[in-house]
Amino acid sequence: MKLEEGGLTPLYQQVMEDLKDDIERGKYPAGCRIPSEAELSQMYSVSRITVRRAVSELAAEGYLSKKQGKGTFVNRRKLIRKICQKSEIQSFTETCAEDGRAAGAKVLGVEVVKAREAEREFLGLGEGAELVHVKRLRTADGVPIMLENNFYPLEGFEFLLEADLQDASIFDYVKRRTGRVPRGDDLCTLEVVRASPEEASALKVSVGEPLFYEKIDFTDQDRRPFLIGKQYIVCSLYVFNI
Repeated sequence: MKLEEGGLTPLYQQVMEDLKDDIERGKYPAGCRIPSEAELSQMYSVSRITVRRAVSELAAEGYLSKKQGKGTFVNRRKLIRKICQKSEIQSFTETCAEDGRAAGAKVLGVEVVKAREAEREFLGLGEGAELVHVKRLRTADGVPIMLENNFYPLEGFEFLLEADLQDASIFDYVKRRTGRVPRGDDLCTLEVVRASPEEASALKVSVGEPLFYEKIDFTDQDRRPFLIGKQYIVCSLYVFNI
């Protein structure tokens, strides 16, 4: 897989997310030895330092285990408990309004990226398809709460490349332009990860502080695949009402 150099997502994190997708999709089953650092470095065309950091982060999150002299192996899959949630999707802006706080959004960047295999499958896109990645820092009364990463298909959402999304609801903006709104989710996962130096700096927390990592495959009001959200949320400042 070719990575996006100089993009909004650091190279190590791109490797990490790709490996995690492969693990969750069964390419690397439990007990399997993943490729060596040298092999991964060649596969992704990145340095071994980049690969080492990606593997270390996945080990810290419980996906991998390193065995001295033998390699790195995939752990048993995390236990997944299904919880029924409310049918309506509440945006961050709506959440803040309900709590009497002012929602803020600082745009950290907008870029076009290649869609990964899992993303193409959910969104119904072909080989070589591209996505618009909108990265923003969300705040409540000026306090950093969430790093928001939303991925829309490039085709039909090109307008996001020029959109003014500062201190605005992206859901409302897209609704005005397309008439489409997120109505449900085919897959929503929530796990706790450690804040990387980049995430800690943006969210004003300590490196290693627990963050919620929320990944949602959104469908629209007609149950059509819509967008993918990947959010990092400060655990100490957020409660999920499911």
